[in-house]
Amino acid sequence: MAFLPKLLLLFLIALPTSVFVADGPGVAMAQEQAEDVVEGEDEEDEDEAEVETESDEDAGGTETAAAETEEEEEEEEEEEPLKASPDADTTVLFTTTNTLQDQQIPATKLVRVLVGFTNKGDKDFIVESMEGAFRYPQDYSFYIQNFTTFTFNTVVQPNTQASFEYLFTAAEPFAGRPFGLTIALNYKDADGNPFLDAVFNETISVVELDEGLDGEMFFLYIFLAAAVVLLIIGGQQLMASMGKKRPAKKQVVEQGTQNQSDVDFDWIPKETVDQMNKNSPRRSPRRRAKRATGSDEK
Repeated sequence: MAFLPKLLLLFLIALPTSVFVADGPGVAMAQEQAEDVVEGEDEEDEDEAEVETESDEDAGGTETAAAETEEEEEEEEEEEPLKASPDADTTVLFTTTNTLQDQQIPATKLVRVLVGFTNKGDKDFIVESMEGAFRYPQDYSFYIQNFTTFTFNTVVQPNTQASFEYLFTAAEPFAGRPFGLTIALNYKDADGNPFLDAVFNETISVVELDEGLDGEMFFLYIFLAAAVVLLIIGGQQLMASMGKKRPAKKQVVEQGTQNQSDVDFDWIPKETVDQMNKNSPRRSPRRRAKRATGSDEK
């Protein structure tokens, strides 16, 4: 029993040493190898994922390219323009007076176009319609205004001719600017093949014709004349009111009684009047003059 505590103490001292020995280089190497194996597996998984992603992208890119190619082919097929038939001839004539002189057409005026169609082939042609439009001069694919479409549905037999009339009017806001004028004739042959002939496709200018005095200008001139008359009358009244001078009021001066006959002496006592008559020559120069004259006569 005395050795039991010593044995227990020895066991406690030896146990940490064995643990340190077990955690030596060998264990560390094993741990590093295990970590390398795990990292290698992770890298392989990432490489496989990248390969799969690249494969999917390549497949998607191939499918997208194929789809774009198909769309381009379809667009090319759809955008293939219609052309005129070699077995048909067309001529165009502007029948309106002074129309298309120097490549100009009048604004707000009806323009008449006569198109002649000649069938030189062995099959019938069906002239369906005629249409016109204003386009941008620098880019004929850009439409500015579409005119009315005239429908005919007329059959033109081989070796025969037919005439078709087209009418349109250029709006007044288009005056003074150039436009691309296109007049197209749509027709088809007996087999149903469609054709399109641009009978006129040139750049023209829309001009506004001067036809003398119209109603609008007439009323404008009347309004201006009335305004001028009112201004003249108003100016005259103003000058007259400013030129008038008001008469100056004369200052009233009290002068007293000028004529003795206008004096009423009835209310004055007689003695006072006699006294006034005696004393007045001294004060009145007129009476003094009369007295002096009387004295000379005597």
